[in-house]
Amino acid sequence: MSAAPVDLPRWADTALVPLVSVLAALLVAGLVVIGIGESPLEATALLLRGALGSAEGIGFTLYYATNFIFTGLAVAVAFHAGLFNIGGEGQATVAGIAAAIACAALGSVPGFIPGFLAAPLAVLAAAAGGALWAFVPGWLQARRGSHVVITTIMLNFVAATLIVYLLREVIGKPGSMQPETPDFPAGAVLTPMHQLLAPLGINLPATPLNSAFLLALAALFAVWLLIWRTRLGYAIRTVGANPRAAAYAGISPAAVTMIAMTISGALAGGLAVNETLGVQHRLVLDFTAGYGFVGIAVALMGRGHPAGVGLAALLFGVLYQGGAELSFDKPTITRDMVVVIGGVLILFAGALDGLFRRLVAGALRLGRSSS
Repeated sequence: MSAAPVDLPRWADTALVPLVSVLAALLVAGLVVIGIGESPLEATALLLRGALGSAEGIGFTLYYATNFIFTGLAVAVAFHAGLFNIGGEGQATVAGIAAAIACAALGSVPGFIPGFLAAPLAVLAAAAGGALWAFVPGWLQARRGSHVVITTIMLNFVAATLIVYLLREVIGKPGSMQPETPDFPAGAVLTPMHQLLAPLGINLPATPLNSAFLLALAALFAVWLLIWRTRLGYAIRTVGANPRAAAYAGISPAAVTMIAMTISGALAGGLAVNETLGVQHRLVLDFTAGYGFVGIAVALMGRGHPAGVGLAALLFGVLYQGGAELSFDKPTITRDMVVVIGGVLILFAGALDGLFRRLVAGALRLGRSSS
């Protein structure tokens, strides 16, 4: 992450500033709710009850959070290298295509690959597809000077066009009017969490939550290890802080750019793993559903740290699941309004981040001077 414009203790920058921005966003959302004649306290209670008040609600919340963990980590890794990867949607799309092709190949030669290897191979194919699609803008910036923001935006549209063509003309389900592939082989799909925990005596209702959630938790730990406990992570952070100093120290900014973008794309591929291998069990159009763009807000709110990304992903998971229940119980609070609340959170976490840093810094200086 780039250096903070205001000098703050690390704990305040990591925890207090995001908390203040979230509270301010919720205050604005509460004013909107009051404006349509509803009680913000009642709406908040309904939202939290829908997201966390039952095992089913928690399952859906963690399912959404899984997507946001992967896309948030993808953006965070690029941030640490001084890059702004906004191509998570396209990278996840190509990851889904790669997973579908791998599953089709596995299904065409039954018995050639042991059944227990099918799912890991499909996951690796998804990660490779996302990594390849992110490597391209990384290479273009490192070798040709093309800004990664522009190229990742363009490749989002290319990926969206590519999946439509492939589903219609190449890998689509024969005879189907829907743009989708045939169902993946049973051995290549991920186990639902309620089935995974049943042998342990834990009975959960059926929800979209699946073993991709465990992969997301592993990714949080792996990214922490990578960024703060490895030489490569040190090189990534050094290039992100000062490319010239990194080059002077013998670190190649071009190589780090390409490596960081490749890792970022592989993490974005986790969205495809959760949706295509864990939930849909086939490749469908628009499965990314905007999760890649929400990952930008998750990374910003989490300050690029895996712990922060995990908490921010959980917050957006609560908002998505609780918002769906809220719009059902309170028809005047439509799904579009829930999207507006999410947009306010993104605005406050991104564009107004400097304002909240200054407010927190001023409050801390006032507290020290009065003590």
